[in-house]
Amino acid sequence: MKNSAAHPRIFQFRKFSIGDDRCAMKVGTDAVLLGAWVSVAGAKRILDIGTGCGVIALMLAQRTNDDAIINAVEIEAADARQAKDNVLKSPWLKKVTVHQKAIQAFDIGERFDLIVSNPPYYVNSLLPPARARAQARHGKSLTAEELIDQSLRLLRPSGKLAVVLPFAEGNEFRQRAKAKGMFIRRQLAFYSRREKPQERWLFELALTGGRVEQEELILYETMLAKSQAYISLTKDFYL
Repeated sequence: MKNSAAHPRIFQFRKFSIGDDRCAMKVGTDAVLLGAWVSVAGAKRILDIGTGCGVIALMLAQRTNDDAIINAVEIEAADARQAKDNVLKSPWLKKVTVHQKAIQAFDIGERFDLIVSNPPYYVNSLLPPARARAQARHGKSLTAEELIDQSLRLLRPSGKLAVVLPFAEGNEFRQRAKAKGMFIRRQLAFYSRREKPQERWLFELALTGGRVEQEELILYETMLAKSQAYISLTKDFYL
């Protein structure tokens, strides 16, 4: 992934490009991790909640068959406009639709095989000053409870919810989801470096319990060298 210009910011992936200069939250490792890691096997109808600039939606468009349909929901008008622009410039104009609205008001009359979200978090930390960044980063427009409730409303009985969260928030999310009848079926513990504490959880949740597939991933093996596992996971996207 390369940033080809400072203004606007354009990130060039292998098969598409992403601009994020008008978005509250920028392209980052969390989104790329989730977009590359989540299983899309059998997913024909996919929903991306809080799509931002649309990077996860476009990654899933690249990874899925031609008959898959992806809907992306974004509450912030500027982010939604940029996501729409990014989709227009991508190879998947007919595959991805961006909706500018709150997920609580979203209903197109169908249910989904897969819901993905890189949700707002850090709800207990100090809010940054910019309103848009605060909303994108701090769970003001979409709490963990609401994300679970809306996923239950919009998932098919066999569907899955996939999220990426900081370590502490992920542990809390796991408990809230279980209390509402959603169960971890697959999880990834993510570390930036081997000697540092765990930084992220990636979860796939379903409406039925069972064996949990457990993985871990380290971003950097040495100071500058990314791990072979991370390179392998993201090889279809990074230049």
